[in-house]
Amino acid sequence: MTVLKSTVAPYEGQSVCLFCASSDGNDPVYLEAGREFGRRTAEEGWRLVYGGGGVGLMGAAARASHAIGGRVVGIMPGFLRSRERLFDEVETVVVESMHQRKQMMYDESDVFVVAPGGIGTLEEVVELLSWKRLDLHAKPVIFLNINGFWDSFFKLVEDTVNAGMTPASFLEAYTVADSVEDAIAQMTSAEDTPHIRHDPRGAATN
Repeated sequence: MTVLKSTVAPYEGQSVCLFCASSDGNDPVYLEAGREFGRRTAEEGWRLVYGGGGVGLMGAAARASHAIGGRVVGIMPGFLRSRERLFDEVETVVVESMHQRKQMMYDESDVFVVAPGGIGTLEEVVELLSWKRLDLHAKPVIFLNINGFWDSFFKLVEDTVNAGMTPASFLEAYTVADSVEDAIAQMTSAEDTPHIRHDPRGAATN
């Protein structure tokens, strides 16, 4: 059921936002992880908030959750409706912009899980972590690190810490799960994380 307005039906339960690929990827293990995550989310009674598409990992997760009666809400900007093939068998909200999509996904979610994905997924999670760095939120962020998919990203973050560009405490801004079951366990036990301990900064000098 496509809802052509910028609102989501009220929901009193817990919600997890899934950031992931709109592509299948080259290894079937990624698509299967998407399906398993969607199914397990429904079994745990959590609502799945995702990008609204019916293709790739996002489509696999949404379809698997919906197939066993899970609550799913998709949020998609209008210009992507044909490219990501809107999955309108679930509650779907069509918004005007990517920014509005991300803000609504954030507002509707208690926990974020980041599954394998491409540049779009990277953009979403980097902004989410940047907000956390700026103390704009304390919601849990869990990377689903199937087959070490995110290891290079973690190394990049660590490199920025080692170079003195990011405080070491930022490494506490997210957790890592190596399997869907691990991600589900972290999701269901997650609590808001403490604000990041910022590095002291002295006054600027000329």
